[in-house]
Amino acid sequence: MLKIAFDKTYVHPLKKNHRFPMIKYELLPEQLVRKNICAEHSFFSPALISKKDAILTHGETYYDQLVGLTLSKSDQRQIGFPLSEALVHRERTIAQGSIQNTLFSLEYGISMNIAGGTHHAFKDQPGAFCMLNDQAVAANYLIENKLAQRVMIVDLDVHQGNGTASIFENNLSVFTLSFHGQKNYPFRKQKSDFDVGLEDGTTDAVYLRELKNKLPKLVDRFEPDFIFYLAGVDVLKNDKLGRLGMTIEGCKQRDRFVLELCKRNQIPVQVSMGGGYSMHLKEIIDAHSNTFEVAQELFF
Repeated sequence: MLKIAFDKTYVHPLKKNHRFPMIKYELLPEQLVRKNICAEHSFFSPALISKKDAILTHGETYYDQLVGLTLSKSDQRQIGFPLSEALVHRERTIAQGSIQNTLFSLEYGISMNIAGGTHHAFKDQPGAFCMLNDQAVAANYLIENKLAQRVMIVDLDVHQGNGTASIFENNLSVFTLSFHGQKNYPFRKQKSDFDVGLEDGTTDAVYLRELKNKLPKLVDRFEPDFIFYLAGVDVLKNDKLGRLGMTIEGCKQRDRFVLELCKRNQIPVQVSMGGGYSMHLKEIIDAHSNTFEVAQELFF
């Protein structure tokens, strides 16, 4: 059964923010059910992450300041949204959703988070709409609880996962990989274990060739026993923040390649959805829906 983390808090703290199409968090579950990609009982509402699990990744002082709404003004500006109890509640729910995802992935092979992909959050600092790094938190949860020994994070959001790279820069148990726009945010990149910087306008053919040439070799070399996949759809040509040149079909082929690789190698995979800011809302929803459709087709 495809299990999907989704909670009403994913939507409501962002509803008044009209700069980006955050309504996708409300529309995507509706489309998944309408297209029979999944059923209502596929969704689960995560609990709030515990402090104990959060500070496996984030500094205790930072976490306490975040939950207590006492972050410095400069840190609050880094978030991009007004800091509020509802926003922090949302972030804690998303992070716990990815933790719970990992347990479902160990059971079923795959599990998905409607939100997540908060890869700009550092150990002690937020960044660009990210406060708690959900996949980093979940990776450390697996390792701490001896549910995995070697974890790979495959970050295919158009923006480099700078927070993730920084968190794991000296951790030999976690391999970080990022395909991203070389000239896009963050303009000061961190060093992942493997980075591929793509030129503006990169097409399906170039992107997929690079991915198919590099990812299987890295999986063979590192031999992960769990993979996190950040499936951002901000790689699309019409994305307002993306600058690459991919089509919806190319994005779907990307998802299929990554998930087929996990399935073929019998490596459990957790998927967070990451960015998507196309000028056409339908394109965002369709591209994200494709990720779930491929997962359902391959694993169930």
